Amino acid sequence: MMNKALHSLLAVATTVLLAALLSVPAHAGSEDFGEYQVHWSVLPSTFLTPETAKANKLQRSRGIGIVNIAIMQEDENGILKPVSGQVEGKVSNDIQQVKFLAFRRIQEGDSVYFIAQYQYSSGELLTFNITARPTGHSQDLPVRFAHTLFSD
Repeated sequence: MMNKALHSLLAVATTVLLAALLSVPAHAGSEDFGEYQVHWSVLPSTFLTPETAKANKLQRSRGIGIVNIAIMQEDENGILKPVSGQVEGKVSNDIQQVKFLAFRRIQEGDSVYFIAQYQYSSGELLTFNITARPTGHSQDLPVRFAHTLFSD
């Protein structure tokens, strides 16, 4: 039987996947760094059910977004597996106002995620500059992506 936190994280992942499939204002992507990949998703916190938000200690409100980062490593069989590490970053708007992101690590079984919340104005283009560093890896893995969220 799945515990509540794992079920909640799976609900977040399912929400992001459904949002991408339904072309709603969520965003996901990845960047390849050889044996490592950095995966990201961005979504409004209101996409989460109240139960999922509570179980993961996330604030659910209009104008609050969630950025989710996962560091993946390709094993000798070509299979991607999540790895631990450190993630830090900042988000800036089109007039270069910068907000630093406070990522927290969530681990459930073999899954490792880094989640941060941030405030946004509906329709505001935000640029995310994220640096991930897998445990035991000496080089930073920088990713940069932009997205606009709309309040529902």
